[in-house]
Amino acid sequence: MDTAHQPVMPAEVLFWLAPAAGGIYVDGNLGLGGHAAAILEQSGPSGRLIGFDWDQEALARARSNLARFGDRVHLQPCNFIELEATLAELAISRIDGILLDLGLSSLQLDSSGEAAGAGRGFSFRRPEPLDMRMDRRQELTAADLLRDLSAAELADIFYYYGEERQARRIAGWLVKQRQQTPIVTTVQLAELVAAAVPRRFHPRNIHVATRVFQALRIAVNRELENLEKILAVAPSFLSPKARFVVISFHSLEDRLVKRAFREDPRLKILTTRPLQPQEAELQRNPRARSAKLRVAERREETA
Repeated sequence: MDTAHQPVMPAEVLFWLAPAAGGIYVDGNLGLGGHAAAILEQSGPSGRLIGFDWDQEALARARSNLARFGDRVHLQPCNFIELEATLAELAISRIDGILLDLGLSSLQLDSSGEAAGAGRGFSFRRPEPLDMRMDRRQELTAADLLRDLSAAELADIFYYYGEERQARRIAGWLVKQRQQTPIVTTVQLAELVAAAVPRRFHPRNIHVATRVFQALRIAVNRELENLEKILAVAPSFLSPKARFVVISFHSLEDRLVKRAFREDPRLKILTTRPLQPQEAELQRNPRARSAKLRVAERREETA
């Protein structure tokens, strides 16, 4: 296993997902395979796991990390919204649990570590192209949005996907600046956002560009739309008493999960409030600080 990658809330995931011997489980955001390996170990020699990730680089790492489990693992190079088609292809009608870890992996955040400019622009801490695609086979990039959208359209993205109060001010400034120089790198965008927002409105605890970067990433990858789809579809395939575990990392995701669990009559909520990482984990893995874990269980079917 890649030592640089630490799965978030691993003990809590295993406790609530409760993998059983011989069960079939789905990891909807495989990453480097940390959660998947733990699930496979706990589900015994006959347990199986189907892992989804549309990040081809992460999937290649996960394949290597999970090689010891052999044909107990089936990896899908696509987004978790392909769950229904994948289960049909594998002739599987029911699964015994599903995990969604919606956070960025260390690989994605640190992808420029070996060569400057080699990353995808998820972080503004290094100079990288404004790509932000989870799946590089997709065409649309963050730079495309910044080049082509109107100020009003950009403001909507920043406001609704980033909850950025200065959305209009930032969008107007970016549209003005792009007329002089195309906005194509992370550092360039971060500096422009900082210049657009008066110092008195800069947040205290995060970089002033954090919400803009989040909003662009969500828009490029259609993250909230895809999350809504899987929240609606996945319960249909859960066996009675099977668990649906979701780790979210910002309030937009958490609200969608909370609402979906509450409104779906097929599900029984097991966590009335979201669980958060213990202090000991935060000391080891500060990136886990915004994680929230919610769990629901498939109700028994009635005649």
